[in-house]
Amino acid sequence: MGVLMIIYVLVFIVFALIAFAVLQIKMAGMKVKDFWSFIEANQVLDKLYRFAKKYEKLSSQEQLIFLMEAEKVFSAFDKVPSMLWEEEYQKYMEVLDKYKDIKMIRWTEN
Repeated sequence: MGVLMIIYVLVFIVFALIAFAVLQIKMAGMKVKDFWSFIEANQVLDKLYRFAKKYEKLSSQEQLIFLMEAEKVFSAFDKVPSMLWEEEYQKYMEVLDKYKDIKMIRWTEN
């Protein structure tokens, strides 16, 4: 009986923490879906940042993939307040610079 009571209390605490997190997200003026897409975009930003630092010349296929992924990241970051991602600002700017460079290269080729 005691073990069952402990399990109920732990489940209640987990649900309370989830509800509190959702409440905090709503109070910040965001949607939970937007916040979740921001978390996913943050992971993609790390990958794009490493990619942008590593490769100077990209094939046209790699450029397209980079551009599409970068646009998704930019869209997700635009939906959340900038104070949430100020630690990632440098990575964001590096990816944005690479994005602009690729766009310029593709524009001049066409």
